[in-house]
Amino acid sequence: MPVTFKHTTLENGLTIIGECDDAAHTAACGFFVKTGARDEDARVMGVSHFLEHMMFKGTAKRNSDQINKAFDGMGARSNAYTSSEMTAFHAAVLPDKLPHAMEVLADMMRPALRQEDFAMEKGVILEEIAMYKDDPGFVLYESGLERHYSTHPLAHRVLGTEQTITDLSVEQMREYFVQRYSADNTVLALAGKVDFDDAVARARELCGGWMRTGATRVPERPSFAGGTMDLRDARVSRAYRMLLSEAPGASDDRRYAAFVLALLLGGPDNSRLHWSLIEPGLAEEAEASYDPKDGVGDFRVFVACEPERLDEVWEVVEREIENLASAITPEDVQRIRAKVATGVTLAGEQPEGRMHRLGRMWLCHGQYTTLAQELERITAVGVQDVIDLIKALPMARSANSPRTIATMLPGA
Repeated sequence: MPVTFKHTTLENGLTIIGECDDAAHTAACGFFVKTGARDEDARVMGVSHFLEHMMFKGTAKRNSDQINKAFDGMGARSNAYTSSEMTAFHAAVLPDKLPHAMEVLADMMRPALRQEDFAMEKGVILEEIAMYKDDPGFVLYESGLERHYSTHPLAHRVLGTEQTITDLSVEQMREYFVQRYSADNTVLALAGKVDFDDAVARARELCGGWMRTGATRVPERPSFAGGTMDLRDARVSRAYRMLLSEAPGASDDRRYAAFVLALLLGGPDNSRLHWSLIEPGLAEEAEASYDPKDGVGDFRVFVACEPERLDEVWEVVEREIENLASAITPEDVQRIRAKVATGVTLAGEQPEGRMHRLGRMWLCHGQYTTLAQELERITAVGVQDVIDLIKALPMARSANSPRTIATMLPGA
């Protein structure tokens, strides 16, 4: 039987979507909440990620050990993540375990948020922030985003800062939870061998009492700061540089051309930056990526090399960006399209991957697109689509719109 999409909304606003496949051997479910770092007040930056941790610390029904044992006992592959856009809690199981997985996840989604758990986990979060301070690439990325997005909430750090996490109170977290973790700001995504009607009945029983708050997000356009910034760290021995520039948002039809463009310029192999920097040994890392967000996106170019070679390496980067439109061939685009299509297909081949695709898609677009339709849009990208995108976006140094260039060098 083919995969069948089903969708309903509970009385309290909780959206339930599913790709049901009777031939599948597994089932997956996940709660996707449209809240992340960009939805936080700057004073409580990091609360979304901290709250993700707290979901595993216990509920009125289970303590943290019982949550872990419940997932382990059903053989679940479970996890959670937080980004600037969303927070997700998910599990993949054998089909007969799906009702139990839904019950444990739904229970977790209403955590106890006890003061003693909060105080203990705060130390864990602060250790995590300290750990990432030892990663020059991550430090550069966070600092570059802050500069690039300026006063826009997309500049917020997902982990928060030492100051905001230290100052955060459990009362502030509880207030944020009540407002943002509402039924009408949450999607339950299901995929695989799923009895959808039974799952809906189960969700109504488990989640029907959740509040509706009318939580919203206005994806206002940022005022990009642009410019350059230099960081120094005595522990660093290499040079790192990152460019950030505007790109299509997650709902922009040009996003398909943007994925192709990023891979053409700086994919992990057989890309322009790979052949001009990695193969000749000029740089140890050279990559380009595209990150679509709600209302806007960004292109990122990142290099790591010996400090004395940074100017030479960056001149190559700028030259490759400037020459990209004239250098693209139909064969290049066809090759990259095939890579993107393969990656999308592999990610959606199993119920777990389909569940993630469904949840993210619905939070972003509020509508359903089949995997086949997605592949059609990818394979429809042509040379002119990529060239038009290059000309429309401020990637090159001659562009009128702001670019942000952040550099990390050795030294105090």
